[in-house]
Amino acid sequence: MIKESTLKPDNAIDRTVVAAGDYYMKVVNKGQTFRILDLEGNQAADTLFYNANDPAERYSAMDTIREQGNIYLSTGTRLLSNQGNVMLDIVADTCGRHDTLGGACATESNTVRYALDKKCMHACRDSWMLAVAEHEEFGIGKRDITHNINFFMNVPVTDDGKLTFEDGISDAGKYVEMKAAMDVIVLISNCPQLNNPCNAYNPTPVEVLVWD
Repeated sequence: MIKESTLKPDNAIDRTVVAAGDYYMKVVNKGQTFRILDLEGNQAADTLFYNANDPAERYSAMDTIREQGNIYLSTGTRLLSNQGNVMLDIVADTCGRHDTLGGACATESNTVRYALDKKCMHACRDSWMLAVAEHEEFGIGKRDITHNINFFMNVPVTDDGKLTFEDGISDAGKYVEMKAAMDVIVLISNCPQLNNPCNAYNPTPVEVLVWD
């Protein structure tokens, strides 16, 4: 559901531009609101959430989909953890639909989906692995990287139950905004994918804004 925010960028306490292929890893405290802004359009922000006080508790696609009865995320969605707790609420969204089934690109999937010579291309899983290696203070490792949300990504389900990766439905200036129901570690890989149309074959920056 499309809903615009009343928050003003000038009032944000933190603003970070994340280049395509780079990562964002910070804590958003309970009660704070943060926004992922698609600066140029058709970008995909592959995102993981963890309880900042106990990273073993993390975003669960299965619990979120089951409880809301919808495979897509938008305004009004409550993002649930693997312990059934509300982690975040989507409080504003000008894109209208976000994917929670398609997963993240990896060197292995690049090889299977596209060609053997694509294996060495940078992928979202690489960005997450670099993030957790450079931020050991969060206590997150390789085994903690599980299913993610693909904000702004368009992954329709066909009549026979298969997933397809299509042109993005976002545009420059579109955003999704969430309010934290607990202290959360936000880990974003701003997708560098060049082989499918999720970002129009042109990875671009996103911006993350945080308000008290």
